[in-house]
Amino acid sequence: MNTIKLRVLTLAMLAVASAPALSESQTVPMPVPNEASIPKGPMGDAIKRGKALLTDTHKQLPKNVGNGLNCTSCHLNAGTTAYASPWVGLAGAFPEYRSRSGKIISLQERINDCFQRSMNGKPLAFDSAEMNAIMAYMKWLSTGVPTGTNVTGRGFEKIDTSLKPNPVHGKSIYTAQCASCHGAEGQGTKNPQGGYIFPPVWGKDSFNVGAGMARMYTAAAFVKHNMPLGQGGTLSAQDAVDVAAYFTQQPRPDYAARVKDWPKGDKPKDAR
Repeated sequence: MNTIKLRVLTLAMLAVASAPALSESQTVPMPVPNEASIPKGPMGDAIKRGKALLTDTHKQLPKNVGNGLNCTSCHLNAGTTAYASPWVGLAGAFPEYRSRSGKIISLQERINDCFQRSMNGKPLAFDSAEMNAIMAYMKWLSTGVPTGTNVTGRGFEKIDTSLKPNPVHGKSIYTAQCASCHGAEGQGTKNPQGGYIFPPVWGKDSFNVGAGMARMYTAAAFVKHNMPLGQGGTLSAQDAVDVAAYFTQQPRPDYAARVKDWPKGDKPKDAR
């Protein structure tokens, strides 16, 4: 190797070595790709199928869904709404450590967590066409998000967990602000096809006690930013905590495997 080539190679190696590493906590703006960018052919078909499965989950995957919910009952606008647990960027965020599992898990495992908890159903096979379609959709949604970063708006909005809940006040808020869509008994509002226009928030067709939304402060964070639908941010943090304290404690399906959650002993105070 001549001197010039050696010098170029050395400079390139130094540039790589000195480049700042992407930290897990680094955040970037949340880009949402235009559907016109979905490619033609098998990959494009898989992306569209993945979106259909996630937005019409109850009907499309009856063997895997044990209640009346769709994935987009919580992941609003097909997983593209900030602070409504968007899927944008997730393809490059996993594998990731989850304290509830006490280990590093894959994106497929995280998806199946939702099927077993939020959907009160059964997991998908990792190599199934359905799982691959869901993964394809989430990969497409993550277009332009650097691997190892979190998008602004990932998960839910932070909420003050020192706030003391008042479920009696929460019931009055639910009656005034939530019951018109989600029903006086949390039963939701059905559509003519047998699904739900607005999902049930307790009862047999809702998420089970092992779901993240069954945790008071997690539910409060979602409510604070997103509810009432189209009027997100109009409730105070205290109101959100109060109404979450009311509806999360209503009857819902059990989840026996929750006894294995937080094996490291760091169980949150609002965990069911």
